Amino acid sequence: MAAPGSHYFDEEPTTESAPRDVSLLLPDMNLTLRTDRGVFGYNRIDAGTKLLLLKAPPPSATGDLLDIGCGTGAIALTMARRAPNATVWAIDVNERARDLCATNAELNGIGNVRVCSPDDVPADVRFATIWSNPAIRIGKPALHEMLSRWFGCLTADGEALMVVHKHLGGDSLRAWLTENGYPTTRLASASGYRILRSTRSVL
Repeated sequence: MAAPGSHYFDEEPTTESAPRDVSLLLPDMNLTLRTDRGVFGYNRIDAGTKLLLLKAPPPSATGDLLDIGCGTGAIALTMARRAPNATVWAIDVNERARDLCATNAELNGIGNVRVCSPDDVPADVRFATIWSNPAIRIGKPALHEMLSRWFGCLTADGEALMVVHKHLGGDSLRAWLTENGYPTTRLASASGYRILRSTRSVL
């Protein structure tokens, strides 16, 4: 869905814009999401994202929550609807994605989402819940660096949920997280996707 040399994790996608709206239908809500080329989830609801939103336990009702790689906002907006008294930080390196996420929050009347680039999150913010469909294709070193950064911002009793396809390293990522201080279990699986649940080690 991207022009040659352009990826959804680029800061400024070079592919031509062509917005299209899609519907996210969940048992507890319906959202309309504007999507665009050069952003993950163009003209569709990603199957892994949908599985995460169907299987995830309720996010923390209060405090700060995080969506790593928000894209069009499917995860962030769902978290915000389910936890209206919390603040959801929706981060993405992709400028077009951030614009879409902010637009979709406004279109759906959701006011407790803060959309920003990763470097604009204050260093002292700690997250009670992290949900993500992470950008696996950035490569293992960059992925590990990204997850170490944000999982290190979990509260002592916080948890992180991620969806990762087994063919893209879901099982090896589970082992790596556990070895690096974030005990990780498989919460659910379907169609090759793994929902991973991570917590912080108790010292």
